[in-house]
Amino acid sequence: MPVKIVTDSVSDIPAAIARELDIAVVPLVVRFGEQSYRDGVDLTSDEFYEKLRTSAVFPSTSVPSPSAFAEAFDAASADGSEVLAITLSSKLSGTYNSALQARTLAARAGRVEVMDSGWAAIAEGFIVMQAARAAKAGASLEEAMEAARGTAGRVDFLAAFDTLEYLRRGGRIGAAAGLMGSLLKINPLIDLRDGLVHPFGRTRSRAKALDQMVSFASGFSSIEEMAVGHAACAADAEALVERLSSIHPRERILRTRLTPVMGSHTGPGLIIVAVRGRTP
Repeated sequence: MPVKIVTDSVSDIPAAIARELDIAVVPLVVRFGEQSYRDGVDLTSDEFYEKLRTSAVFPSTSVPSPSAFAEAFDAASADGSEVLAITLSSKLSGTYNSALQARTLAARAGRVEVMDSGWAAIAEGFIVMQAARAAKAGASLEEAMEAARGTAGRVDFLAAFDTLEYLRRGGRIGAAAGLMGSLLKINPLIDLRDGLVHPFGRTRSRAKALDQMVSFASGFSSIEEMAVGHAACAADAEALVERLSSIHPRERILRTRLTPVMGSHTGPGLIIVAVRGRTP
């Protein structure tokens, strides 16, 4: 039986790839006061960062409603397909639970499985894309789930921030709180472990942070996919791509722009390098 893949907007999958792999993306919601916007649909990244700069109201975010997921499940299963939904880490968001609740609301959907990726941003996206590639090649639902699980153990990312203040305000800072509080200008580095934000280190300059990111990517013995994502710092992202091209073909490095929901929790200046591959 055919399989369709559903995910959330935090997976940061470029729209062209989502169309090519027939991935349905359910947007989270970002709010400025009483005004709500569907992530990546009603508000572009440029518009979001302009509002972040000028608004007196700090943005908040919310998960997709169960009914939004139910509609996606019904649409995906309209041709008789089974559905695999892959969400961002349940330790960072209630999106996974919303997708679980949606299974009882879907009117037409047949079998629906919901998987917690344990990741976020394009690392989550790599997992989703591998499941979609398997489904497109004719994999069963169990085989698509296995492809996703196998990929989840072979992805990693490193993120460099200008500040962790946005993570702190949003309550997602976790163990990385120890990086806060310095009176010096630092560039904090974080990663995800067991679905939660963890400190990786901190540097005294952006250049040194990029050095750390290149070193991180160079630690893989084989690289199948690589991506560089950013939040309103395109020049830094392209500088990183240029340096990473010495270890992975430049034309195969995926570029992404973090969605407004991600930007609400990271602020401008975030840069991410994500890798799907193997470490020694």
